[in-house]
Amino acid sequence: MSDANKDEAVEELKAADAKELHRAVREEGEAELDRPTASLIYSALAGGLAINASLIAEGAIHSMTVETPWRHLIVSLGYPVGFVLVILGRMQFFTESTITAMLPVVTRPSRRTAWRTGRLWVLVLGANLVGTALTTLALAHLPLADPPLQEGIVAVAANILKHDAIATFWTAIPAGFMIASIAWTLPNAREQALLVIFAVTYVVGAANFSHSVVGSAEAFTLLWAGRTDLATALFDSILPAVAGNLIGGAGLFALLAHGQVRSEMVAAGKA
Repeated sequence: MSDANKDEAVEELKAADAKELHRAVREEGEAELDRPTASLIYSALAGGLAINASLIAEGAIHSMTVETPWRHLIVSLGYPVGFVLVILGRMQFFTESTITAMLPVVTRPSRRTAWRTGRLWVLVLGANLVGTALTTLALAHLPLADPPLQEGIVAVAANILKHDAIATFWTAIPAGFMIASIAWTLPNAREQALLVIFAVTYVVGAANFSHSVVGSAEAFTLLWAGRTDLATALFDSILPAVAGNLIGGAGLFALLAHGQVRSEMVAAGKA
């Protein structure tokens, strides 16, 4: 085989790999869109409960370490814990669904598909937030954690106070992009799934990027501790993070992921 033929074969293999990856993620999204309302709510509620493991792990590390210039990098090792539970546990999670539910829309646009995607996002996000609110309320008012751990959780959550609404929105865009990339990568990750989840989410935590669901757990923690009010929690933290995550996940990553294979799909008569 000539060098030109070898190069062409390699490029065809790359394109096929990208198209198969697109198909796998899109079909997962289509399956999510078809799930009954009750199933989505219960799964997303479980996701909202489980993601608090990130905040608990970070609080535990914070309570056992002293103040140093690199303390945040050490504390951020706890950030991926909740994501590992949620993603490997196949629970519904808002930022992961920004790409899985978006690909069916951009592949075969229709009002029905757009409505189903909007329905999925509303149900999943709402249940995720209920889960974080209930869990942080329990941690604040029930003897579920020792006082040093409770103080560590509040100290970690207080980091969101460094961002106003505008800063939260902008820092949520890269967070949405990176978390969406996990859903795109996992079909090829196989045995490395844990490493992929850990690496990506550790960067999100260490970089202080804003994540809507984890950020809601932090905002609710501060609310129950009397460190903020409901309006500030919603309009300075949660809602700007939701908007930024949507732009980064559905608006950027999903469109780019679709764009890289769209011409091949059109040529094959599939889009």
